[in-house]
Amino acid sequence: MTADPLVGGWLASARRIPSPNFDARPGGEPPSLIVVHAISLPPDQFGGPGVEQLFTNTLDADEHPYYAAICHLRVSAHFFIRRDGELIQFVSTDERAWHAGASSWDGRERCNDFSIGIELEGCDTMPFEPEQYRRLAGLLEILQASYPIRAVVGHADIAPGRKTDPGPCFDWARLALPAHVARR
Repeated sequence: MTADPLVGGWLASARRIPSPNFDARPGGEPPSLIVVHAISLPPDQFGGPGVEQLFTNTLDADEHPYYAAICHLRVSAHFFIRRDGELIQFVSTDERAWHAGASSWDGRERCNDFSIGIELEGCDTMPFEPEQYRRLAGLLEILQASYPIRAVVGHADIAPGRKTDPGPCFDWARLALPAHVARR
């Protein structure tokens, strides 16, 4: 197991960029679900500051035509894994990030209440990078050792018909999830 503890819900090895878009988990319930997302800003472009700007409410509507439609959103994720494997953390895992939107899993609504959101820099139509899978696998190992995680799912699994990420190019088999952690 990777010796990289969570302290106050913050991972030492992650670059920390605090987002204002979070609040307390209802009832202090620990997370039991991990939601894997894919995001790129502008769409299908990688490496820019758009995701960090979106999650910190600093996205400039004039920077790209797509940004005008989303710059008003108040969203976040706990983690963001860039194409090169860089790990950025926006919200403590002990808090509720605003990543899932209208969602349900295993008979429960409002998945933000009981989940950790991990965004991968990517899109539905391109394969993810080996370094992203390595970083994600290590992060999942740490989170599973720290919380009672019961399932790892895609955004599409908790918001079917509304979301498609991480998409068909995401290779779930590369995660090698333990038997006690459900994929679907």
